[in-house]
Amino acid sequence: MRKKPTIATMFGKSPFKALQTHMGIVKECVLEVPSLFDALIAGDKQTLTTQQEKIFSKEEEADILVDELRIHLPRSLFMAVDRRDLLDLLKLQDNIADTAQDIAGLMMERDMSVPQDMVEPLKALVQRCVDTCMHAATIVERIDELIETGFRGREATDVETMVEELSNIEDETDQMGRDLVQLLFSIEDNMNPVSVMFWYQMIQWVGNLGDHAEDVGNQMRLLIAK
Repeated sequence: MRKKPTIATMFGKSPFKALQTHMGIVKECVLEVPSLFDALIAGDKQTLTTQQEKIFSKEEEADILVDELRIHLPRSLFMAVDRRDLLDLLKLQDNIADTAQDIAGLMMERDMSVPQDMVEPLKALVQRCVDTCMHAATIVERIDELIETGFRGREATDVETMVEELSNIEDETDQMGRDLVQLLFSIEDNMNPVSVMFWYQMIQWVGNLGDHAEDVGNQMRLLIAK
């Protein structure tokens, strides 16, 4: 069993280590989402339950770290970055894990099945939204280098380029989400109206993974701009 890092350990190498550790947990949480949908599509209830439990566990781990950081984050430690900006970034990161939990929770609360016509576009949307989260995590991993260079120079330019790439990927997920909603409405006559409503909500939440990942990138860009 992996030993959970302490606040002292996370601050040992860099004051931003805890922020990156949190994003790593968020990343692990989101990486469970595609298998969650695969299990739903396959009708594999045992694997579905296992994936739900993994996501809930990771989300809880992320929440615990957020609470600890809000209490213990030094008020006078950061010179290059305002404490409030870091807490805002932490909250945006946590929104990603919260959304993954919402998705898993909806599947837990309602017995859902995927219309055959939606299987492939749904899997594609889920994976692309996960891609945005992975890209956001890569950007957060660069924060140490940004601090070392004073948020200037080539490192800052590289991160800004990465944020722009993230925005482009998120634009793709927006279009994919709209296309999937249109598909849902095109087959709604063959579905239970309540199921249509729940699937509409599910599609929105999957898309929110990408939205929140883009928010993380935009917050990093804000740190550079300041």
